[in-house]
Amino acid sequence: MRIRRTGAAVVAALLCAGLAACGGSDRPAAADSSNRAAMVAPSGSPSALPSHAPKPLASGPYVALGDSYTAGPGIPVRTGVPLGCDRSSHAYPALLAARLHLATAQFHDVSCSGARIADLGGEQSTSEGVNPAQLSALSSSTRLVTLGIGGNDIGFANLVERCVTAGLLRQTPCRDQLTAGGDSVEARIRTAGEQLAVALAAIHRRAPHARVYVVGYPAILPADGGACASGLAMTPGDVAYLRVKEQHLNTMLRQRAQAGGARFVDTWTPSLGHDACETAATRWIEPLLPAAQAASLHPNARGEQGMAEAVMATLGDES
Repeated sequence: MRIRRTGAAVVAALLCAGLAACGGSDRPAAADSSNRAAMVAPSGSPSALPSHAPKPLASGPYVALGDSYTAGPGIPVRTGVPLGCDRSSHAYPALLAARLHLATAQFHDVSCSGARIADLGGEQSTSEGVNPAQLSALSSSTRLVTLGIGGNDIGFANLVERCVTAGLLRQTPCRDQLTAGGDSVEARIRTAGEQLAVALAAIHRRAPHARVYVVGYPAILPADGGACASGLAMTPGDVAYLRVKEQHLNTMLRQRAQAGGARFVDTWTPSLGHDACETAATRWIEPLLPAAQAASLHPNARGEQGMAEAVMATLGDES
């Protein structure tokens, strides 16, 4: 999922006007020392996962497919081509590859911020170059595939922008707008599920010997919609509505993974208590105005580390 740059700018401006004074820069504030430690190992290489993580029976080549929750936009260090995909050297695919001791030639991260399911099979234009069809990185030699996608297909980032705008401008709650005449988000989830089924079949055709893992989304919003509704600039009801829709998206991903011969990686459960409303020292997801080096309403370095551990745990379940 990715909040568009223009949309993020509008939301940030509204927040600054409606909630609190903001500084002159629209870049995330520099991370504190604890966040830097979480993002970068002393050697500058991806941080190793805890030694107690299960030892998996997995090997490369490993191909990472997905959207911005896989790419890790804003987290140092930006890497890969095209630059417009905003991949991070400390996103969960890189952390996983390091934990598996894969050589550079055995790891291919082709995820891209803003990707939809259709971009798995077709080129994706970005502000800084074109990302080839992600499935083109697969071959009969591929042994491990992770796929994190679907949020952009249901327009989740746009839903957040709409709810924030409705909250700040004191409009009708966006939940009421989106459910008038039927729940349009549920329809999008169903359509995305059908597209995902086709994509999983294509992955298996291209990489018939690979273990395939569909990685779900971590909890972005809190269970208590009123806990930080003012900080999110949304009504408690809208926070609750969006949280339920994310859960429904994860349920679809789990069901389609199981039906399509893949394993589902649950990142929701380990992320509970680490949503965007938690303190900077605890959260995995940055709020609308990020305090750490990460994109708005996206995982920070701690969140990507948590997602990597969830993938490792699922790999270990099969060892």
